[in-house]
Amino acid sequence: MNLLRALPCAIAVAAFAASPSYRAELSAWHEAREAELRSDTGWLTVAGLFWLRPGANTFGRESSNNIVITDGPGRAGAFILQQGRVLTMIGGVRRELRPDTTDRVRVGRLNLFIIRRGNRYGVRLKDPQSEFRQEFRGIDCFPPNEAYRITARFVAEPRKIPVLDVIGETQNMESPGYAEFELNGQQMRLYPVLETSNAKQLFFVFRDLTSGHETYGAGRFLDADMPRDGKVVLDFNKAYNPPCAFTPYATCPLPPKENRLPVRIEAGEQNYGH
Repeated sequence: MNLLRALPCAIAVAAFAASPSYRAELSAWHEAREAELRSDTGWLTVAGLFWLRPGANTFGRESSNNIVITDGPGRAGAFILQQGRVLTMIGGVRRELRPDTTDRVRVGRLNLFIIRRGNRYGVRLKDPQSEFRQEFRGIDCFPPNEAYRITARFVAEPRKIPVLDVIGETQNMESPGYAEFELNGQQMRLYPVLETSNAKQLFFVFRDLTSGHETYGAGRFLDADMPRDGKVVLDFNKAYNPPCAFTPYATCPLPPKENRLPVRIEAGEQNYGH
């Protein structure tokens, strides 16, 4: 293993030349990043994904259920999908669950949430005893390199960008424009999307020539503050792996064609295999 290219993030930040204030900033960011992953609600706890069929979908520990889970009673209840709504029936009590919110069903140690992808509805299961959480030992990173902290020109050009995810669903997402910058002597553009209508940050999904080699094959994510005075700061030292790197039960977006860069970005998180 090349230790210059595969160090735990906290070690890499301390081991290589960067200004003291920048080392401290990256160290705090990496610690918060791993703490979030390790938390009771982090992606490492996502241990199941079950797509619902119309009508009643029973769940519980017994193998005769439509959805078999690892804790709680043998017959815990049912999820009912009807006319674009998902309801639960547990102990004779029925209630609606809103998709992609904090609405949940608690069964033993497990938490069950509803997600919607296109016209599909699914049950996402979170288990605090997930094997992914228990086996997590941290994320390797490239050494910090302040040359990859780039102030880019931001061009306002609102449009919708089709973003495909790993389960084959495409969502047209709002993009407020693009970031334009030079890297390794080449002119680059990256198009961010807004995850919500009131988003406070730009969200980039990108691939580069390290993808599938040193970094995760499907690409990486990068967040940036909103543009100011026509500029946006892209800190690739904070490029991070998508949830799909940590659990096979995530539904990650893939980089749009506009964000497939013909250069190597040797900064940020390296590959992590689940």
